[in-house]
Amino acid sequence: MSRPRILIVGAGFAGYQTARTLARLTRQKADITLLNPTDHFLYLPLLPQVAAGVLEPRRVTVSLPQVRTFAQCSTLQGGGEGHPVRSGPGEHRSQARIALSDNRVVGPTAGRAGSQACGGHVRPTLTGRQRPVKQEPKVVPRSGADRNPLPSGRRGRQTGTEVAAHGQLFTGVLVGKQPLRAGIRPRWMLLDTAPRVLPQLDEKLSRTADVVLRRRGIDVRTGTSVKEATAGGVLLSDGEFVESRTLVWCVGVRPDPLVESIGSPLERGRLIVDPFLQVPGHPEVFACGDAAAVPDLNKPGEFTGMTAQHAWRQGKVAARNVAASLGVGSRQAYRHRDLGFVVDLGGVKAAANPLGVSLSGPLAGAVTRGYHLAAMPGNRVRVAADWLLDAVLPRQGVQLGLVRSWSVPLDTASPELARMPGAPRSPGHDGPPAPRRTSQQSAASEGES
Repeated sequence: MSRPRILIVGAGFAGYQTARTLARLTRQKADITLLNPTDHFLYLPLLPQVAAGVLEPRRVTVSLPQVRTFAQCSTLQGGGEGHPVRSGPGEHRSQARIALSDNRVVGPTAGRAGSQACGGHVRPTLTGRQRPVKQEPKVVPRSGADRNPLPSGRRGRQTGTEVAAHGQLFTGVLVGKQPLRAGIRPRWMLLDTAPRVLPQLDEKLSRTADVVLRRRGIDVRTGTSVKEATAGGVLLSDGEFVESRTLVWCVGVRPDPLVESIGSPLERGRLIVDPFLQVPGHPEVFACGDAAAVPDLNKPGEFTGMTAQHAWRQGKVAARNVAASLGVGSRQAYRHRDLGFVVDLGGVKAAANPLGVSLSGPLAGAVTRGYHLAAMPGNRVRVAADWLLDAVLPRQGVQLGLVRSWSVPLDTASPELARMPGAPRSPGHDGPPAPRRTSQQSAASEGES
C-alpha cells in the first residue's frame, strides 16, 4: 500500500501550523508537501514595527527549510493560480489529502501584510502576502501653501492604527535629525469607516487609543474612507481632496482565487466547511485560516473571523483531523474562545484586553510584547534584542530595498511577487505605468491578529 500523500497550500499562520503539527503526528508515515510562494513564514502582526525601523525584516521571518519539524516535509515555492484542485489520475482519495490554508493579501489588513503605494512614486512598501520588502519610510516634502504638505493616508483597523502610530513617531525622529525646509513636518491621517478607532475594543480602550493618536498630531477621521486615489492625492468619501504622495492601503484581505476551483459554496470568497474543517462533498479536502469560512460554535449562525488567532489554532485542528482521516488519532471540531486583542501604539503605549481585562499604557505595552514573543514560532531572542536596542539607541534613517508602486499594483492577486523591469507581467501591466487613478477597493474582511 502506498504512503499517504498530503499537500498543504499556503504557509501562513494556518498552513505553517498544519504542516508542523502533521509532521509531528504522522512521524514519517506520510509524504507531506508544503506549497508556498516564498521559502519562509512571516509573523505578520509585527510588520508595522518593521516599517518603522523598530525591527529588522529578517526578525519576523522563519525559514521553512530550517524548521526541524519540517524535516520530513517537501517545501515547494510557487503559486496555484489557475490550477484547479483535484486528485491526480487514478488517485485513491483514501491516500491523498489537500489542506488549503492561507490567502493572498489584496491590501494590508489588521495583522496582515504592510503598506501599498500609489501614484507611481517610490514608497515604503511591505509587499506581500506576508513579505517585508523595505524598512525605512522616506519623507518627501510637497510644494504649496500647506504647511504640512505630506499627509500620509492610513486606513484600517488594527494594522492601520499601528502603522500610523509607529510611523508618526519615526518620521518625527527623522525630521528632528534632519529638519525639512521652513519647519515643514509630515502630516499623518488615519481614515476608518468605523464610528470610532479600534471598534473591536471596548469604548474605554478605544478612547485611550484615540487620545494617544491625536496627542501625537495624527489627524484621525472616523466614518471616512478613500473614494479615489490619484498621483496628486486622495479624494475622501466626504468630498475633501487631500494632497499627498504617500498612501498606505490597509483595507483587508480576500481568499486566494484558488479556492474557487473547488466548486463548493463560498461565503465572501471563503470555502464553507463543517466544524471539522472538511469541505462538504470533498472528504479529502480540508480548509482553514483565511481560505475557510469556519462555523463559530460559540456564536451559532456566524463564522470565525479572518484573524491570525483563529488561523493558528485552526491549523492545529486541521492537522489532527487530517491525521485522523488517515487512522492516526481522533478528529475534533474547531471551537475557540476569543482571547482578546493587543494593539501596539509605539513607544511604551498600547491598548489590550487579554481575556477581557482592559489595559492601557506601559502595562498594556508589556503585555503586548510579551504576547508577541510567546506567539512567535522563532527568532524570539533576536526580536527581544531589537526591542532592547531600539530603547537605548537611535534608529538609523536609511532606505533599503525600495519597490516602486507599479511593481505591486493594488489589484494584484500575488503582491508577494513584485514585478521587475523586463519580467513577464499579467495583462494590463506590461510595463511601468504612468501615474494612474485607483478606484476604491472595499475590504473583504476586517480581521485582527
